Amino acid sequence: MRLVLALAVVLVAGPLAAHPLAPALLEIRELGSGIADVTWKVPRDRPPGATAIPRLPERCRALTPEVSGVDGAGIATRWRVDCGAAPLAGERLGVAHPEMLPSGAVVRVVFSDGRVAEGVLAGDPPVFQVPAAPRPWRVLLDYARLGVGHILSGPDHLLFVFGLVLLAGASRRLLATVTAFTLGHSVTLAAAVLGLVRLPVAPIEVAIAASVFVLAVELARDPGRPSAIRRRPWVMAFVFGLLHGLGFASALTEAGLPAGEIPLALLGFNVGIEVGQIAFVGCVLAIGRSLRPLARRMPLWGRWVPVYAMGSLAALWWIERTATLFR
Repeated sequence: MRLVLALAVVLVAGPLAAHPLAPALLEIRELGSGIADVTWKVPRDRPPGATAIPRLPERCRALTPEVSGVDGAGIATRWRVDCGAAPLAGERLGVAHPEMLPSGAVVRVVFSDGRVAEGVLAGDPPVFQVPAAPRPWRVLLDYARLGVGHILSGPDHLLFVFGLVLLAGASRRLLATVTAFTLGHSVTLAAAVLGLVRLPVAPIEVAIAASVFVLAVELARDPGRPSAIRRRPWVMAFVFGLLHGLGFASALTEAGLPAGEIPLALLGFNVGIEVGQIAFVGCVLAIGRSLRPLARRMPLWGRWVPVYAMGSLAALWWIERTATLFR
């Protein structure tokens, strides 16, 4: 069972980025008299060939050329448009080639009177209809959707959760371990987003890769002589959960939070992460149960394959991320 499940996780994780990308950001800031400044920010490490571009209302015409530059962990393109005297409320905003944005896109409209409308592109094709007034329930739903997409597009986070399943097994220990991981990353996610903790993103990503490797090393130990970590896996899950929460926060802070709805957006994003995490654990357990007859016929050495596959992939991520620190 472990062999088949691990190979599936590695095959999914291999072609993807080692960590989930932050969502793109489309911001339109009204200046008055139909004039607005547009900012389109995409992750700097986006997939090769990604050419997603924003779609503004047809009545908006460019007044200045586009200017691009590095902005944090992304590349921002800015220009000014004239959308006429009619308000933007009710207009539909979108993105051409949204499939090039695996983590989706946040849309923010700042009206000339200071009001802010924000949401996530949704639907088929994904669009955002600018509301006449802020809708708190929509903020909660949109950021929950963003959280689900973020955790499911992050192979390093998923591989760590997969390792927790192998370590704890399908029992009460697994429930306690996953709950501890949830509590850990919820604490640092909130602290980082609210500005209570400020750490650079690159070293955090290096440490996250190291956490996956440490878990693989623990799984490689003789289960007949359990260590303190194997006896109490929830302790390790909580400690490393604190670290992974900082990684989640980096994506959320890159996209930004609605000024008047920060608690709702933070709650929605965290709930979305938990929903995605629970769905992943459920799928792993269901697949493992269905493949149990096949696992009985595998040789004994097969149980070491997932551990070494997990450790090798984590080591590769660690090397790649460490190298970026010296660029």
